[in-house]
Amino acid sequence: MRTPKNYFSRPLLTHKSRKQNPFSIHLEEADITREKHKARDLRKSQWWKRKCSIGVCYYCNRPTPSGKLTMDHIVPISRGGKSVKGNVVPSCKECNNKKKELLPMEWEQYLNKLKSDGKED
Repeated sequence: MRTPKNYFSRPLLTHKSRKQNPFSIHLEEADITREKHKARDLRKSQWWKRKCSIGVCYYCNRPTPSGKLTMDHIVPISRGGKSVKGNVVPSCKECNNKKKELLPMEWEQYLNKLKSDGKED
């Protein structure tokens, strides 16, 4: 991998690495830690408490007690997502665990595959 010749120390993605995984991103541990701290702060906010008080999972639309809803990053931190209001949604533990680190289009493909296989939850 090439290293940029400026003050950034992150390696650039090469053409070969983009072919293998076009959605790969290199994140420093400090970046991930910073976003997790921002998510913790956001979880304490009135905005988040109001979102959870609705009591519905963003993904499956099932009623879920507000205390059982978890914060999910639509674009996961590990994939370059940020802990901002437009990127976090309340989700039930089941959906959050199934989604893991999938991007929205990958999650949609997963759900479509479940439907076509007749294994819809």
